[in-house]
Amino acid sequence: MEEPGRASGSPESSRAQLRRVALSSLFGTVLEYYDFLLYSTMAALVFGEVFFPGDSRVVSTIAAFGTLAVGYVARPLGGIIFGHFGDRFGRKHILIVTMALMGGASFLIGLLPGYASIGVAAPVLLVVLRVAQGLAVGGEWGGAALMVVEHADAENRGKWSGVMNLGSPIGFLLSTVAVAIVSLLPEESLHSWGWRIPFLVSALLVAVGLYMRSKVVESPVFQQAAERAQEQSADRTPLRELLAKPKPVVLACAAGIAPFALTALMTSHIIAYATGIGYDESTVMQVLVLLSVVSLAAIPAAATLSDRIGRRSTVLIGAVGAVGFAFPMYMLINTGDVSLMIVGLVIGQVLQNLMFAPLVPLLSEMFGTTVRYTGASLGYQGASLIGAGFTPLIAASLLAVAGESSWPLSLIIIVTAAVTITALAMITETRGRDLTADDAAPAPARSEGSTAL
Repeated sequence: MEEPGRASGSPESSRAQLRRVALSSLFGTVLEYYDFLLYSTMAALVFGEVFFPGDSRVVSTIAAFGTLAVGYVARPLGGIIFGHFGDRFGRKHILIVTMALMGGASFLIGLLPGYASIGVAAPVLLVVLRVAQGLAVGGEWGGAALMVVEHADAENRGKWSGVMNLGSPIGFLLSTVAVAIVSLLPEESLHSWGWRIPFLVSALLVAVGLYMRSKVVESPVFQQAAERAQEQSADRTPLRELLAKPKPVVLACAAGIAPFALTALMTSHIIAYATGIGYDESTVMQVLVLLSVVSLAAIPAAATLSDRIGRRSTVLIGAVGAVGFAFPMYMLINTGDVSLMIVGLVIGQVLQNLMFAPLVPLLSEMFGTTVRYTGASLGYQGASLIGAGFTPLIAASLLAVAGESSWPLSLIIIVTAAVTITALAMITETRGRDLTADDAAPAPARSEGSTAL
């Protein structure tokens, strides 16, 4: 009897298809993080002056971070739209659409004239393209995650999900290297045309990614569920089914808030914060490259660990660690010593990876097949919106109020980690769940009195 969640055919062909699916999802995630993190980096370095010029650098930076937040607002909507069609008609074709939309929006940002050329139309068009990015990313993650999880066997979903999640550090590494290269240009050249080059390069990544996507087969779990659901009403709406029992979506969202908040503080916001307290901009960028390298090892390790001790336990270790390390991390950064800043951020990055790496299998396993795309996407993108979308903006605003003291930043880490810990206490361990069972409804939340970790 065929194992649930595995592709049909010989074991060799199934493994080959799983590798192809994992690499395709990896490439899509690389593009997702390259585009999104490239934008956040440019928002900190360039966009304030190019699209929101003003007398105050702080106000311009806050305005630029505001457009960053707009993209995060669009992500849950993208999860709903593309999740609906992905749950109704399959994962593969939706993923081709989301990749093309995501790369196309980034390419057009690279061609967009600045405020000096077309006035207020420049920031308006920037917001429109940022929304398009957000919609695409909102649909991309869910489909890429499910293609991996639904092809893999139950015992190794974490490990294969770890391959996909490597797209986060690789995408960030590529975006950071791209920014570092163009930052070597004279400031006038960087602000006039140099910043555009990394966005235009995304067209090449999209071309390769679309080719890889065309070679994968549809999720076998979805195909089985679609065959069983042929007699269901044609007007079935996954979102309506989820909203009828919203607790799993709320818990999925809450579980992911802490890793997103921490990564927002340690990527986009740390550039403005560290340079503001005296660190050289190039030094900060080099440290961020180092953090990406750390994640290349930490993410697969954390994802595989979740196959051994469970998704909840792995995330919980990182969340509790984040609470304890919230103030020490900024104390190390505030010393002005580069080596101590590296120590603080590396430890913070490992804690973030422990929380982030198990999210793909955890959120995917929390929902039935016919609502899984929509449910997992809503949980993940809702977490990204709340945890990361407004964090740089809130952090910059709180710093201005607190007189540049870092205690509000530590408080953000503690509060978001507490939210994640509370959610984990209410979620049933999902490791090893049969993805073909009860595919018409979300997996139950943790029952009262459960002790599983």
